[in-house]
Amino acid sequence: MPSPTDSLLIVSDLDGCLIDSLTQEWTQAIPVLDHLREQHIPVILCSSKTAAETMAIQDELGLQGEAFIAENGAVIQLNDEWDDHPNYPRMINGDSHESIRKVVNELRQTHGFKFTTYDDVDDAMIGEITGLTPKMIGLAKLQEASQTLIWRDSDERLKVFNDELNNLGLCMTEGGHFWHVLDQRGGKGSALTWLIDQYRYRTGQRPTTVAVGDSPNDVSMLDVADYAVIVQGFSKQPVIVKNDDPQRVYRTRARGPEGWSEGVEHVMNTLSR
Repeated sequence: MPSPTDSLLIVSDLDGCLIDSLTQEWTQAIPVLDHLREQHIPVILCSSKTAAETMAIQDELGLQGEAFIAENGAVIQLNDEWDDHPNYPRMINGDSHESIRKVVNELRQTHGFKFTTYDDVDDAMIGEITGLTPKMIGLAKLQEASQTLIWRDSDERLKVFNDELNNLGLCMTEGGHFWHVLDQRGGKGSALTWLIDQYRYRTGQRPTTVAVGDSPNDVSMLDVADYAVIVQGFSKQPVIVKNDDPQRVYRTRARGPEGWSEGVEHVMNTLSR
């Protein structure tokens, strides 16, 4: 009988999980990453980062060629081996960055909302907030299907802004540092669902999925996966999933890469019993 880990996929957020959101380091996750690589278990990165950023991080982590989800599900990069797929090399879910940027700017001008976008600030400010290197800052600004912003208005105005976006077919999700505006057709959960279907088509069986996240914008991904690891994070909002069964959901004690390793090891040990 095949093991549950034979068709396993690890789907992971980056900042605050696999990568420390303050130092951008992942040293504590290396032993678990090496073990997953030895077992030929794919690690699918799924974050708010751009495709350009994610590919650079894949190179650093030794995950080159794997599929990934970028810009909170608005961009899906296909596995390098899927070059016969009609959407190869990657698929955009919904409107482009330029289209979303125009809508966001028009709402700011019309209603006087107070926020700052990536397009408004210089690289030094982005580096101060994120800790990214100059190279990674340049890659972070290569958005294809979303807009990143820093909200500087009240919570009440935030709700009004979100309602305006929803009326225009857009949505807003909160990440570790910023808010992200994208098409309602995007989202980490819908992107993961689509990827799972591609793996099922390619292999003939539905993969067992373990999703790892730390903030509210990971919830849809955590809900789709068979197992969820919620890394202790810094978000003001709690991470609330639909099915919080302790047999399915593990909440870590540690933060960042240490918490990521703790959670992945816990699920792997559970599946191996």
